[in-house]
Amino acid sequence: MFNKLENRYIRQIGLPEIGEEGQRKLKEAKVLVVGVGGLGSSIVTYLTGAGVGTLGIIDSDVVSVTNLHRQVLYSEDEVGQSKVLCAKEKLSKLNSEVRLLAYDEMLTDNNAEKIISQFDIVVDGTDNFASRFLLCDVCEKLSKPFVYGAIQGFEGQVSVFDKDTKVRYRDLFPDESGVRSMTVPKSTLGIVPAIIGCIEVDEVIKLICGFGNTLKGKLLIMDIKPLQFNVVDLE
Repeated sequence: MFNKLENRYIRQIGLPEIGEEGQRKLKEAKVLVVGVGGLGSSIVTYLTGAGVGTLGIIDSDVVSVTNLHRQVLYSEDEVGQSKVLCAKEKLSKLNSEVRLLAYDEMLTDNNAEKIISQFDIVVDGTDNFASRFLLCDVCEKLSKPFVYGAIQGFEGQVSVFDKDTKVRYRDLFPDESGVRSMTVPKSTLGIVPAIIGCIEVDEVIKLICGFGNTLKGKLLIMDIKPLQFNVVDLE
């Protein structure tokens, strides 16, 4: 089933919630990660390790030295280089079975529908409201599940929006013009995006394999300074 690397997923297949059937579903899944920065670095690494069959990554940014304390997918000698191309090279070495589609560009009104339509699930690795509003609208139009994640300082949030949820991302932030004009502080502890990114991966795997309780209609709020996790029922 999994050719020469059939033992790669043995620790994962051993979980009854996944098994060979779940691993097959992962292999057949097509997931798009928008942004391969702080959140995206962890998201793409663990989705690749899990054996998602087709993984799309889109980002127009280049590696900066200020990224390295949290974006551990990259290294010092890659500063100034394209994030998606660096990510693709490293991820292909982690798991050669994954089909990696790299888009070295921004997701915009002009290309969003065309790109997102090729995937089953969209995962948020962005760092701005404008991109999330765009993802919210296009995913809703195309009936694609949208796994949302955001971080700031010591805090983070995760939720899942799809055709079955009554609450949309826009309902969390109804004043679009107001939040677009906000200056969001960029400071954060390096592990915060890693934790939130991994929780997003967990939601993706549960959606694909069909086990456990997802964050559909709920918002997980994390603050690691007092080490608190709360889940709010949005509906």
